[in-house]
Amino acid sequence: MTQSSGQFHAFNNQMISSLVAALLSAWNSHDHEMIASFYAPDYEGIDVAWATPRFGPEGVRQTVARYLAAFPDLHFTEEATLIQGTRAALFWVARGTHQGKLLNIPATGREINVRGVSLLTIIEDKITYSLHVWDVAGLLRNLNLLPELPEQDY
Repeated sequence: MTQSSGQFHAFNNQMISSLVAALLSAWNSHDHEMIASFYAPDYEGIDVAWATPRFGPEGVRQTVARYLAAFPDLHFTEEATLIQGTRAALFWVARGTHQGKLLNIPATGREINVRGVSLLTIIEDKITYSLHVWDVAGLLRNLNLLPELPEQDY
């Protein structure tokens, strides 16, 4: 690796790391427009909780609106971010209070604590693709809709 390619790699990692931090900050401020501004016009997003992908910034706005209507106090905490080339894996924890309908589940008033990972492709400072994989079963346990897992010694 040459000096210049090493410098580019470090710059690219820093740019993506900054973008991910700013995206989390936008989510935590519940700013729909700011969140949508991170996504490219040709963005495609897949979330394990949704039957169909979301497209473009408008699809992002719809997703944000649904999650924030269900969890008005939603807060994300970054656990780790791994960056390779134009891709980032953001490991996160989401916390909030279930105060609105989500996944056809009416508000329960229960607190949630859910882990997930978002795999992001970033081209020219915009997210062009994402895959959000998170613990839907854990969410359902938090909402008292699935039994707790038994503790086992292995």
